[in-house]
Amino acid sequence: MNTGIWTVAEAKAKFSEVIDKAKTAGPQTVTKHGHTAVVVVSAEEWERKTRRKGNLATFFAESPLRRSGLDLTRVKDGPREIDL
Repeated sequence: MNTGIWTVAEAKAKFSEVIDKAKTAGPQTVTKHGHTAVVVVSAEEWERKTRRKGNLATFFAESPLRRSGLDLTRVKDGPREIDL
């Protein structure tokens, strides 16, 4: 029984099993030369992790800093002088 960690050779030889395990048991790690190379996840998990929750306007509207009194007005000074 696999613990969710596969070498590249094992994953290639049992790719169908890697996919089935990703769907039923969660993410499956594939290692190359002893280091994690990739993680195989089910399409459902991928969609869940990458789905956007709202938009940028909603994010800022719900920010705890919205009513903090933080002054974010932009200074309208000209460019700084720099000695080159």
